[in-house]
Amino acid sequence: MGRSIIPTLIALGALTTTLAAQSSTAQADSTQATKAPRHAIGFGLVATLGSNWQIESAEIGYVRRPTRGFAAVGIAARLGTFMNESAMIGGNRGFVFATTLSFRTQMKSIAQFGADENGTGLGFDLTFELSGYVAASSPMSLGSHWLGVSMLPAFSVGSGSAPHFALVVGPTAFFTGGKPVMRGLLAIRGEAPLARRERHP
Repeated sequence: MGRSIIPTLIALGALTTTLAAQSSTAQADSTQATKAPRHAIGFGLVATLGSNWQIESAEIGYVRRPTRGFAAVGIAARLGTFMNESAMIGGNRGFVFATTLSFRTQMKSIAQFGADENGTGLGFDLTFELSGYVAASSPMSLGSHWLGVSMLPAFSVGSGSAPHFALVVGPTAFFTGGKPVMRGLLAIRGEAPLARRERHP
């Protein structure tokens, strides 16, 4: 786990419950019967796991929440750097950019906070990702570009049209011209629904 990303992950994780609770309160106070927002902005921090050189990046993207099938389909951009986890100082080098297409399953709820209709769900889901990477001054053996395929279980907070927050960890495979390289991937992510524009007569 990257040294520089750990404090941020902990801080964002602590905010998850508070933000989700605020979302639940806002939903309960709403008196207008409107359709659930199907569009959201996704954001997060993503890092590969292991010793020596790892990737640490920030991501932002667009999320669509279909009425059927997957809970969310998203496309995101990541920008980050390579970090040497064995070095005490001066452990960063180069940069890496990625475009990611993701599909998140419906959440398997284990608990709910708040009212039955407007409560905030707590549970597990699974995200499948396909990513294309481009790197400059890469210290890794992957070269300057490669493909990543990930299957990422997550502990999630937020259901329905509410903001969604997740702690994600799972395996990812990097494909180049040679043998695939397996890595672990850790991320903390959020989704902020985009409000529907009201029409005025």
